[in-house]
Parts: sequence; structure tokens; C-alpha cells
Amino acid sequence: MKITIIGAGNGGSAMAADLSVKGHSVTLFKSSVKGNNEHFDKLVKENGEILLKDLDGDMKTKIHKVTSSIDEAFSEDPKVIVLFIKTNFHEDIIKRISPYLKDDQVVLLEPGYLSTAYFLKHSKNRKLIVVEAQSSPLDCRIIAPGIVKILFKNERNPIGIYPLSRTSEAENILKEFDYNFIILNSVVEAALHNPNLIVHTIGAIMSIPRIEYTDEEYSMYREVFTPSVWNLVEKLDNEKMDILESLNLKRLPYVEACKFRNSKDLSLDAKEVFYDYAQNDSPSGPDVSDSRYITEDVPEGLVLLESLGEMLNIKTPVCTALIEIASACLDTDYRANGRTLERLGIENVRIIMEM
Repeated sequence: MKITIIGAGNGGSAMAADLSVKGHSVTLFKSSVKGNNEHFDKLVKENGEILLKDLDGDMKTKIHKVTSSIDEAFSEDPKVIVLFIKTNFHEDIIKRISPYLKDDQVVLLEPGYLSTAYFLKHSKNRKLIVVEAQSSPLDCRIIAPGIVKILFKNERNPIGIYPLSRTSEAENILKEFDYNFIILNSVVEAALHNPNLIVHTIGAIMSIPRIEYTDEEYSMYREVFTPSVWNLVEKLDNEKMDILESLNLKRLPYVEACKFRNSKDLSLDAKEVFYDYAQNDSPSGPDVSDSRYITEDVPEGLVLLESLGEMLNIKTPVCTALIEIASACLDTDYRANGRTLERLGIENVRIIMEM
């Protein structure tokens, strides 16, 4: 299958390599001049060859096409387009790619934070199938130019599909990825079960003093989620679940969603699954206060949650407090360019909710 992956960072590079190993014709499109330039230049120089350090061993594979040209990225009419860039830049890239999109293509957002609304806003004349994932199926890192290491693979990957009438079609196409996708009731459900909404924001905000005090190696997952901080996790999680419940969607706690994605054995205690991941499989970092854990997940995740709460008349005091604290600590107004319903388009959001 012809697949174009937008974003040549950790996740995009890992998925491009993994899908190439599986026999797909993958185009990897670097959509920005920033970040991972040495890695990208090496891929270009070596005609797409990449070393994938998978959980089952090392393997070299060749990505069909590696490019920074948007024309080349869409020249072969991909069946699936995967958006694997920071959600801060989703609206901009969706506007850029819209002229290249064609009816019946599948767009997979890894993850989405309700970016389906941006496609309704900027590509409403296209009959697209938009798929939002809760999180990346591959926890991975570029460890050197041309080398990507898989740290962990989800057991299951829940996704929401828009429009729901094309669910079977999308499911048949995406099963070729072999990522054990599980269909949810709505892209809203996928958006709000993005784990970064909870764990990145609280973890990074509560880590600021630790990060700034020392240059030593730091692991947020291992260190920050003490009993008191876990109380904060549960309070924010309850606000999220209040919003899900108001939309007639399942009231599923963060740890249960985490267990469903990550654990083979669903009879295990969900909190124990989280702490097992935190202690044994989680990546180190962040090593700076203004990491994407805050600069992405506060304006794109928490601001979205707060805005949904305002529309639905549901109070979100912990969410609001976290936005205020992050904004004050990093001297940035995270609502100014945040993912409000006004920016997404309130009518677009209502259309999605009514599906």
C-alpha cells in the first residue's frame, strides 16, 4: 500500500521503517526545516536506508522515498496519509496539504486532539476518512542519524473514525498496518484518551523544580508520580471523564485506558501496569522545563479540555489551574494560541459530536 508519513521525527521515522519492513511503499515527508536534520540528511544521502532496532532484533530496511518536497510527498497518490508531527502545527500542515488531498483517502492522526475538526474547516470539499489515534503504537527514539530504536509497542491501539459510516472501510485498510487497531465510538473519545493530556501535563509541570535544579539524568515517569501527585492525576482524570460522560461516551479512567493499550493481561491491576511501565519501559526526560510535554500538551490538550468543559457547562478547576501554573512558570499565555473550540470551529465540533 502507498503511504505518506508527514513528520520525520521519532514516531514518523519509526513507523516509516516498520511499515517498510512489512512491505509497504512509504514516503517520509519532512514538513519542517527544524529538528532531526542530521538524521534526515543521512536518510536522503543513503536513499532511505534506515536501521530499525526492533524489540526482536536489528534490521535494515529502505524507505521508498524520503523528501522535504510536498509535491513529491503526494506525487504517488497515497492511500493513507499519517500525520506524525506535534499537534501545535496540525492546523498549518492541514492547510498546506489540503490542495493535495483526494476523495477516499485515509488520514491517520498520531495522535489527534480533535484535529478532525481542522479537516472539516479546511478540507470540507473532500470525502476523507479521518482517523484519530489515542497515541503512537510505537514508543521509540532516534538514537543516532539513520538509527531508530523501538522501546515499547502497544498491545492494542484504540482509534476513532470520522465519519462513522465509513468505519468498516477504514478498518479494512488499516488492518494492513498490523497494529491491532481497536475501533472506538467517536474521534472525541480518542482525542480525550490521549494519555499525554494527563500524564505529560501533570508530570512535566510538577517536574519543573527538579529539572531546573540539576543537570543529572532525570526520568519523569519514575520520579514524579508520588501518592500526592497521583491524587492530582485522578482529579484531572475525573474532569475528563465528566466531559466524556456528558457526551454519552464511556467513563474510562486514565489507568484503565493505559492498561488496555499496553498490557497483554487485562486482568492485571491498572495502576500496577502504569507503574511497571514507568519503572521498566518509560523513556528518560524531559531535560528542559519548556519541553513539548508542556508546550504541546498544555495548549493543545488542557486548553481543549477546558474549552469543551465551558461549552458543556462542566467545571474543570484542576485543568484550569494547571494551565495557569504552566503559563505563569514559563511566562507564556498557553490559551493565546491554544486549541479552543473557537479555533477548531464550534460548528465543526458539533458535527463531529452528532455523528
